[in-house]
Amino acid sequence: MSKATVSFVINDRPGVSPQARRRVLEAIDQLGWQPNAGARALSTKRSQTLGLVMRRPPELLSTDPFFPQFVAGIETGLAPLGYALVLQVVPDEETERQAYERLARDGRVDGVFLTDLRTDDPRPALMTELGISALIVGPPHHGGRVPALGVDDGSGVRRAVSHLRSLGHRWIGHVCGAAGYVHTEARCDAWRGALADAGLPEIPPVAADFTGAAGAQATHRLLDLDRPPTAIVYANDLMAIAGITAATSRGLRVPEDLSVVGFDDIPLADCIAPPLTTVRQDVLTWGRIAAQALVSLTEGGKFQAAELPPVEFVVRASTAPPRT
Repeated sequence: MSKATVSFVINDRPGVSPQARRRVLEAIDQLGWQPNAGARALSTKRSQTLGLVMRRPPELLSTDPFFPQFVAGIETGLAPLGYALVLQVVPDEETERQAYERLARDGRVDGVFLTDLRTDDPRPALMTELGISALIVGPPHHGGRVPALGVDDGSGVRRAVSHLRSLGHRWIGHVCGAAGYVHTEARCDAWRGALADAGLPEIPPVAADFTGAAGAQATHRLLDLDRPPTAIVYANDLMAIAGITAATSRGLRVPEDLSVVGFDDIPLADCIAPPLTTVRQDVLTWGRIAAQALVSLTEGGKFQAAELPPVEFVVRASTAPPRT
């Protein structure tokens, strides 16, 4: 067989007779041969690798199950396509920029995921400048050319407020995420809008950083108010679970004295006492579809917004009517 014939078979290209194709495949099977990824990358100018640079505190990454689930979803989308994921955790904006520049300069990735979009985020423009295919995981970046794939966070928060209002709560607090993130602003705006639509008063929200410790501190701040809330909506489950612990440490009962709602529906949410009422996101599916969409972009395909499973509101035992 000529090298060209073997190459055509390996790359599944037409122009080879069935008999010749069968002989090449039999030889590959007998030899246990596998293509050399490095050599193929030199030839095709493609690494078949995608990048994910995350700027989050190590404390959060080590405790919040959201990120392992999302990465697992990405891997389930990449593996059947023969792609791999390069993950890097960085401490600050300058290191983050250097990481992207290095990935572009070394040709280590064909594209990158942009997560935790910030309100004044420079990364979409940087990706265009560096010539890297990119996909925003979350709400779109206004005025940018980088496509986005996300769910409506606000609908889950609005349903949480509606549920608490139906139980009779009128004094509903909110522990929001770290300032500056697009999803933090979206959830906080949804909480404010839901209160306004229901004609309910607004308690100033308390910002935290998505960690359990920050969630507990924010809960104490709300409960120290002259008129504390009878219910609190949290920006993630980790802070909500810490909030339950903070409330019980003060002698309060959940849900009799304080109703609690989380966000994400992490695996631990239905195992605590009481089981947590929360907003469920299908993070695995989100990661898988995002991976498939970015691979398509890197291979020259046109971006088509895929339909993600909508958020669901899951009622458990951490919410109840307020005490009269």
